Amino acid sequence: MLTDELLDAAVGLMRGARVAVLTGAGVSTDSGIPDYRGEGAPVRTPMTFQAFLSSEAARKRYWAGSHLGWRNFGAAQPNVGHVALADLEAGGVVPGIVTQNVDGLHRRAGSRHVVELHGGMDRVLCLTCGQHYARQAIADRLAELNPAIDLDVAIRIAPDGDVEVDDVDAMVIPACTVCGGILKPDVVFFGEFVPADTYQAAASLVQAADTLLVAGSSLVVNSGVRLLELARRRRMPIIVVNRGITKGDSRAAVKIDAGTSETLVAMAEALLG
Repeated sequence: MLTDELLDAAVGLMRGARVAVLTGAGVSTDSGIPDYRGEGAPVRTPMTFQAFLSSEAARKRYWAGSHLGWRNFGAAQPNVGHVALADLEAGGVVPGIVTQNVDGLHRRAGSRHVVELHGGMDRVLCLTCGQHYARQAIADRLAELNPAIDLDVAIRIAPDGDVEVDDVDAMVIPACTVCGGILKPDVVFFGEFVPADTYQAAASLVQAADTLLVAGSSLVVNSGVRLLELARRRRMPIIVVNRGITKGDSRAAVKIDAGTSETLVAMAEALLG
């Protein structure tokens, strides 16, 4: 829980410091996007990059579910935690945010320096020629190509904007209008690596900071652990805000077991008020 003592200790480490922020799915749960690993999270078998590349049937399955999920996922709005981080950046406390999320909510909340480790679901990439598209433009093409697709079915949204769809044999998926290549959301699938330049941008942000704040991440994913270790090797104070246990708890100078929204708002009020 969030106590005055823990909040004061965290704010003390942040005051007058450059605070790099690493966020995970817990930051977006109050926007209606569930956590992969939080209490009650469904067991999932996410699409791997290898399966997506090797099978048209797999691509049909993926795009059917992702298209249905995008309606809700794309409509999610930033919550007060996202806004608090944008305020901390505007106030000179936070030089930038590294996020493991693909929802784009930090950018939409007003944060300017955001490194999206795993990409953004609101963009689509051609795997052949590198052409980028706005996700909504591809969603419109999918709807045109598949007029019978049922957008009124009950949808249980997932952290990556996907849902499960059974009957996808008749699904028609659009190709790149430039080269005819395979289109894929501009996100890192399971089985893919974070691009080297993206990781370097994240590492540079941490290296230039004095303190690391981890918010809403259990730090299970390797890219987040590497940044945590970078901060530890630099002997930077580490603050962890997350409901439940994380891999960073033993390395944290302060661990706050509480919701990120309330905690980030309280931090912003203390540091900017």
